[in-house]
Amino acid sequence: MPTIDVHGHLTPPARFWAYKSRLLSNSGHHGSRPPEVSDEEIVTAMSSSTMSPQGHLDLLADRGIDLQFLSAPQTSTMTSETPERIVHWFTEFTNDLLIRTTRLFPGKFEALCGLPQPAGRPIEESLPELERCVELGFRGCMVNPDPFENRGPQAPALGDEYWYPLYDALCRHGLPVYIHAGASRTERTPYNVHSSNEETIAIFSLLSSRVFEDFPDLQVIIAHGGGGFPYQMGRFEPWFARVNPDRDRLSHEVRRLYFDTMLYSIDSLRLLITTVGADRCLFGTEMPGVGSITNPTTGRAHDDMVPLLQEADWLSEEDLRLVLEENATRLFGLDRQPAADAAAS
Repeated sequence: MPTIDVHGHLTPPARFWAYKSRLLSNSGHHGSRPPEVSDEEIVTAMSSSTMSPQGHLDLLADRGIDLQFLSAPQTSTMTSETPERIVHWFTEFTNDLLIRTTRLFPGKFEALCGLPQPAGRPIEESLPELERCVELGFRGCMVNPDPFENRGPQAPALGDEYWYPLYDALCRHGLPVYIHAGASRTERTPYNVHSSNEETIAIFSLLSSRVFEDFPDLQVIIAHGGGGFPYQMGRFEPWFARVNPDRDRLSHEVRRLYFDTMLYSIDSLRLLITTVGADRCLFGTEMPGVGSITNPTTGRAHDDMVPLLQEADWLSEEDLRLVLEENATRLFGLDRQPAADAAAS
């Protein structure tokens, strides 16, 4: 059956990192001046081995991934940096590379745009870039729930009305939002721990708020299997009932959300899928990435996850198809033309 990986990140050319370094070094005082990146440089980057012994394209072919959704390398988004203009410039540059990559490899990649989210600024300032990306043909957007990148100040929780202008725009365009934390600027909480913490917080904030009453069509995907949420469901449920006595049980409310499967453990995958339902799970690997090294237990790379699911005797053929293909097709409207293609036809 076809396999759609919803959690991939761009393997960018060297000029991507050079541009970021230049913006940070001069704080944007020399203007935006994005570098000119050729198609050949993009193809070379996507063919090169960085996080894996194989290049990005070869890895997808070897693992049997038919389509992958790409977003920005999440630790590169620098939303906590100042001045805010460099966050906007770098986000726009990254989005341009993402959509160009999908056009260079038609049918192999789709794109999720990033939003310029300078820490402490109103979310309305990010919306012009969202509108631009809708016109370019992006299928959804990534949102960092902690633009301060763990520097100390706290952003409004995702249930806060601060985010309502974004939710309104997403519903208007029918775009899913992917909740994925960015960098962590403290050694006490490394990136992977910070991501899990933020995703767990995001779930509680959304389900304890009025967001889904006010935006019933909002489609939210939580990265990394929901952080610590499924593992702690038994403990969270009675607490949720105490503080939200007028709401449904947490185990029912959680089905308002979608979750990717980027967990790398069959036991964790089973817990996630049985907790939230196969119809709420989307196959995701973050490949190539941190999991692209050999798991000594299986002899395969940690992110070689299709065999894990295919070998699971507790997962029906119908549920396997939902996770690997059908949920993503439905949620991202892959049977519909994106705005850019529709406008051109």
